[in-house]
Amino acid sequence: MAGNGDGDIRVLLVLDLLLSLAFSTVLVWGLSFFELAAFTIRTVLLTALFLAVLTYLLVLR
Repeated sequence: MAGNGDGDIRVLLVLDLLLSLAFSTVLVWGLSFFELAAFTIRTVLLTALFLAVLTYLLVLR
């Protein structure tokens, strides 16, 4: 079966969210290591949401 190669948008969005969450966890941890940001669930989730939206707007759209 030949497809168009775009993939399912739901899978792309879930991957975007998971990778954004992983990256934001490392990013916020690094910032908290240098005492530039607090390492909290809220900070990680807000950063992940920002990265996911930014990725969606720049790449997936």
